[in-house]
Amino acid sequence: MPRRPLLLTLTLLLGAALPVASFAQETPPTQAQPAEPQAPDAPPSETPESQDSAPAEPGAETSSLELVRRGDDGQERRIRIVRTGTSDETGIFTICSPQDDEPEGSPNVAVFSESGPGGVQITIDQNVIRVPLALVTQRPAEEGEGSDGRIEASAGTARFLDEVPEGKTDRLSRCAVEATPQPAPDTVLVTQGRTELKGQKLVYDETDGVARIDGPITFTRPGDDGPLTGQSERIEVEVDTEKTVLIGAVVLSSPDGRVSRAARVEYDDEANLARLIGTAEQPAESTLRGDVLRAGELLYDLERNEVVARAPEGGTITGEFQDEEPTTPAPRTP
Repeated sequence: MPRRPLLLTLTLLLGAALPVASFAQETPPTQAQPAEPQAPDAPPSETPESQDSAPAEPGAETSSLELVRRGDDGQERRIRIVRTGTSDETGIFTICSPQDDEPEGSPNVAVFSESGPGGVQITIDQNVIRVPLALVTQRPAEEGEGSDGRIEASAGTARFLDEVPEGKTDRLSRCAVEATPQPAPDTVLVTQGRTELKGQKLVYDETDGVARIDGPITFTRPGDDGPLTGQSERIEVEVDTEKTVLIGAVVLSSPDGRVSRAARVEYDDEANLARLIGTAEQPAESTLRGDVLRAGELLYDLERNEVVARAPEGGTITGEFQDEEPTTPAPRTP
């Protein structure tokens, strides 16, 4: 008998919604690392290089700093940037302090570059991000406190110059440092638990506390039956809410053929959960072997490869399910 589509429309009853996935980090990161950068007249203690951008000594420990963000909830959240290499042949780390003719309170500019396998690591919430080059602008901190700032990270290189280029007035040139960002696909590597994502440029800014990674984004998550793969236009890591969100034409593809689509996906590898969020015009959708489930939100259990639908108040859940009727038994031989 032919397969015939059966359209089901279910109206979500009030109070029947499932709990929303949480991306909260339960234990705030401990700080057992060198101190934060100080005001311009006293360069930070963790930097092995002075204002004149002298390179780190061979064999020195990894160089790092932290941005400290204070959210509206009163919590401190830290973004840590580390150069993993130690060789002058593979990269540099320096902090260029404000020049004498710059206004009081001007920020420090730190340059991290590393071509070795560890790269420059940026840790934001559950995400460890690896890039070849990071430029960090950090405003001066009050005594005994850390401060927030801005990060621009991508592929690229940096080096010390023998002398200040003639006619150059930007901060790095005046510190005899040259940084050359070269954004390219698949060069910003993001690891969240078992999930690995790739993009081409990261920008974090203290004005809204969001780290944006430009795509195209591709990702993979290994599993017993094969990897879960996917794509999106970009990633946003919301520092204040501790959420990692895939944004724009998100597609998740499982090895058994399930394909799920949404405008936004809140992704939590540790909880094995993806929350697919649709729009009024284009609800979230998941398809498996001809069965289609649509709703304002879908909760996707990444470990079990199961999807549960939920709808906003007054919304609907719809589905198209293939109902295969039993075949007619063959006639018996007399």
